[in-house]
Amino acid sequence: MQNRIKLGISTCLLGENVRYDGGHKLDRYLRDILGQFVEWVPVCPEVECGLSTPREAMHLIGDPDSPRLITIKTGIDYTEQMLVWAKKRLELLQKEQMCGFIFKTKSPSSGMRDIRIYNEKGMVVNKGVGLWAKTFMEYFPSLPVEDEGRLNDAGLRENFIERIFVVFRWNSFINNDGSIKGLVNFHTDHKLLIMAHSSTRLTELGTLVSNPQKLDKNEIFNQYYELLLKTLKLKATVKKNVNVLHHIMGYFKKQLSAEEKQELLDVIGNYHHGLVPLIVPVVLLQHFTRKFKESYLQRQHYLNPHPKELMLRNHV
Repeated sequence: MQNRIKLGISTCLLGENVRYDGGHKLDRYLRDILGQFVEWVPVCPEVECGLSTPREAMHLIGDPDSPRLITIKTGIDYTEQMLVWAKKRLELLQKEQMCGFIFKTKSPSSGMRDIRIYNEKGMVVNKGVGLWAKTFMEYFPSLPVEDEGRLNDAGLRENFIERIFVVFRWNSFINNDGSIKGLVNFHTDHKLLIMAHSSTRLTELGTLVSNPQKLDKNEIFNQYYELLLKTLKLKATVKKNVNVLHHIMGYFKKQLSAEEKQELLDVIGNYHHGLVPLIVPVVLLQHFTRKFKESYLQRQHYLNPHPKELMLRNHV
């Protein structure tokens, strides 16, 4: 890739010694595998807001909707210092055109979910979101975000990386074209990918694109982008993928021999029953797409949603 995807990440996940104990939490998959296609934008909220390394450990106390960030032993409140820094940092990140963010799990500043919230007596009373992660997600409500712990799940990893590549293509479209005709082309290129997440939402997005005269162009783009990313967060189940695979097969009904049709049906059936991963029927359909020069399918990102080197569909 000549232009790498800009992706935010908690700095410690890249192996930098910025954690409270002076260590790191290097994730080799993120740094060495995904990192081949990504320009990282590292952020360590605690260090960047002015705290030292190493430093006293902190936790969240109080109201789950607006907790305080307090040091565990000395009780120093760093909430305002963190929030003042976060406001300025978010304004800078806005200019980066990032395609997503990967947070550090279980962190009181960067954890996305299930972060323990304590009362004044040191007892866990609830669970919430880390201070920086909450501020970030409120500022960028549509941007794909995930924590590194959940990315160990093959399905969640494939979904997240699929979404960041869609955002990357969307940003390229906005920067290089930004026309209604270009939106129609963008939508056409992603139809089967969207179908794998929700056929209902595909219809809704298609209606939005096909009636541009009803809304201001910027409003159309904003509505399309938000609905697109909400749709792609929905799980692409085996059943939904099988539906798309059969749909693609329909484009070859006149070209395939009886043996080829049966081979394709068998492969799709094997995927349906969990005997082979998604990559197997997809590779066969890629072969037929090239063989018969099916132009509509050649432009479909469903068949090539992300670099093959990531091997994401080998495990779903």
